[in-house]
Amino acid sequence: MKTQNKSKSISKVPKEGLYPEIIRKNYIGSKKLVNKKAIISGGDSGIGQAVAVHFAREGADIVVIYQENDKDAKETLKLVEKEGQKCILMKGDISKKTFRDQCLERVKKQWKTVDVLVNNAGIQFPKTEVGKITDQQIAKTFNVNILSMISFTRDCLNLMDEGGRIICTTSVTAYRGSEHLIDYSATKGAIATFIRSLATNLAEKKILVNGIAPGPIWTPLVKETFKDIASFGKDTPLKRAGQPSEVAPAYVFLASEDSSFITGEIIHINGGDFVGG
Repeated sequence: MKTQNKSKSISKVPKEGLYPEIIRKNYIGSKKLVNKKAIISGGDSGIGQAVAVHFAREGADIVVIYQENDKDAKETLKLVEKEGQKCILMKGDISKKTFRDQCLERVKKQWKTVDVLVNNAGIQFPKTEVGKITDQQIAKTFNVNILSMISFTRDCLNLMDEGGRIICTTSVTAYRGSEHLIDYSATKGAIATFIRSLATNLAEKKILVNGIAPGPIWTPLVKETFKDIASFGKDTPLKRAGQPSEVAPAYVFLASEDSSFITGEIIHINGGDFVGG
């Protein structure tokens, strides 16, 4: 799935999900992240790509960590550079320690410090029957979605000073569950708890930790993993799925000085689903 902005408003996209909007044409940057350095895992497409482009429009340089989609990653690089900012692409499996170490060594060499870490990498394997969830699938989902997040965040803290921001992507499924994403939902619940626990731990160091819990959003992951995309998002009160462009501004808010008195919180962007927490 291509992630170029086709200059169509979200209400006029003929077939939802084919042309996800990465950034609105009328989004005006206001220098909220000038001179900031941000690492975004899973930054090659979907929400991660949208965050990268929004951050760039606000003045930040970006490191994009991605696993395999070179075409999407190069498009992200192009979009970031179009905003006049630097973009570094790092390809590999974030669940592998050797790759995480390589990423941080390169960041340390080129940037010295990091201002914002966006933990957005994630995978899911829908299964309608719990008996079909293999041990291998469970291990892979947890390794990518939460175990590597904890390890990578811990190591990134060595490059982060007071005032740093950590933003983690959880999900509406952490709060209402999902009958076909059981292991994935469990990782997202763990991420929510990780956010709250780490926020308390780092409060004295003045490093803020918050999260975003998206509902159904048009991303490549949807098209790759769901069979019935025609009904995707139709069960929300707004009767549609959201666009990456409708999620990314919340990451800008949490990365900027506007959120200087917020930590341990999670913003819900889900089309009207009312969930606790």
